[in-house]
Amino acid sequence: MLICYRHCKNFIGCDNWPISASSRGDRKYHNVWTKSHEGGEYAERKYIKALETEKLKYQQDYIDSIRKLEEKWMVTQQSSSNNKTKAEHHPSQRRKCDNKAPSESDADEINEVKKLLENEKFLRQSTEEEVNDLKNQVLHWKKLEAAGSAEVAKLQKMLDNEASQKEKLEEEIAALKSQLLQLSFEADEIEIRNSVTSFHQTRRSLDRGGSGKIFPGLDSLMSQARNSQLRDQGNGPKPPVAKLFEQVGLQKILSLLESEDADVRVHAVKVVANLAAEEANQEKIVEAGGLTSLLVLLRSSEDETIRRVAAGAIANLAMNETNQELIMSQGGISLLSMTAADAEDPQTLRMVAGAIANLCGNDKLQASLRGEGGVKALLGMVKCGHPDVLAQVARGIANFAKCESRAATQGNKLGKSLLIEDGALPWIIKNANNDASPIRRHIELALCHLAQHEVNAKDMISEGALWELVRISRDCSREDIRMLAYRTLTSSPTLQAEMRRLRIEC
Repeated sequence: MLICYRHCKNFIGCDNWPISASSRGDRKYHNVWTKSHEGGEYAERKYIKALETEKLKYQQDYIDSIRKLEEKWMVTQQSSSNNKTKAEHHPSQRRKCDNKAPSESDADEINEVKKLLENEKFLRQSTEEEVNDLKNQVLHWKKLEAAGSAEVAKLQKMLDNEASQKEKLEEEIAALKSQLLQLSFEADEIEIRNSVTSFHQTRRSLDRGGSGKIFPGLDSLMSQARNSQLRDQGNGPKPPVAKLFEQVGLQKILSLLESEDADVRVHAVKVVANLAAEEANQEKIVEAGGLTSLLVLLRSSEDETIRRVAAGAIANLAMNETNQELIMSQGGISLLSMTAADAEDPQTLRMVAGAIANLCGNDKLQASLRGEGGVKALLGMVKCGHPDVLAQVARGIANFAKCESRAATQGNKLGKSLLIEDGALPWIIKNANNDASPIRRHIELALCHLAQHEVNAKDMISEGALWELVRISRDCSREDIRMLAYRTLTSSPTLQAEMRRLRIEC
């Protein structure tokens, strides 16, 4: 049985045999394992190997201790047998042995062995817990690695999709650039063909009352397109702008206004301006955010070509009362005023003046136009001297004066005209007989509207406007303006009194 215990590998928990203090050797056992921060199978194998080594070491120590205990036990047994034999022969000695108590050293040894065994149990339990913890960590790392691999695969798939979408978008942008370039070339050809007669077209339009549109060659282009559609019953070729609008879509065209390529922005804003000239497209452009994009271009672009075309597009959109209020609410009046102050090209001033002139026809915007510098900008553009610019300025003044006259008639305005307060009257009187028919006609209308408000009469007399009104009532080639001047002169008590004083007959 002793040999069996000596060769048994699982006797660590056995506490049947006492171990002497000398066999113990005051050996201290330390836990040599620390938690590893490394992961994977390598760390697991390393700690399992260390555990096996320490286990074998403990087993060898126990084998040595058991062997020593056996030897001591055999000596003790032999001694006990001898004592027993002696005791049998000597009864007095037997009684003495029976009465002898176990020595204190034996009890201490037993207690120490028990403590050692308990310590060994604790160490083994701690080691097993550490091994289990390492196994759990390895399992956790494997799960994390699997999750990371899945995430990497997912991200790679997303990157592939993004690359594919980017490639498609680049192809679409290239196609749009090609279409915009073609459209721009066609628009430039139309503009060149009409550049010689643009002034005369504008003058005839204003003589007929004018529609307020800014692009001179666009009406003929759209008219040709409509006539072609009527002839072909809707099956004929469509104009380039309409074709691009249907093929590409308004939203994509507007998105090109934010392109980093300056040429693309120029072509895109030209397309939007041409689309804005058609009343049917104006509401769609505004709903799609086109007005906001155009105002952003006025604010941020340093390219005067872009600002000029954007101002022209805004002028076309400003023919609608709802759009006029949107332009005002989004700071359009201030932006147009700043554009006019920075502009060097007369055509840019013409576009800006046309936009402000359209806004001047809205009764609700009178105070805003003056407060945000619109009227001042309009009057400041007369320094340019270009007839096209002056024609738009005159149209704006006529629209503004008409709104004031209407407000005075309705009892909504009591004070003097804002145009007179801002010093516009001298320029109005000076250009009342301008050689350019568009300028002259609008100034004549402005004088008549200003004179209809009695509070303006004294200022007009002092500046010499009375003589111009008399001339208009007699010599104006347009009967409607001539009759308006006559009614104005005969209905104003102040003007009538001055005419009697000067002995002027109307």
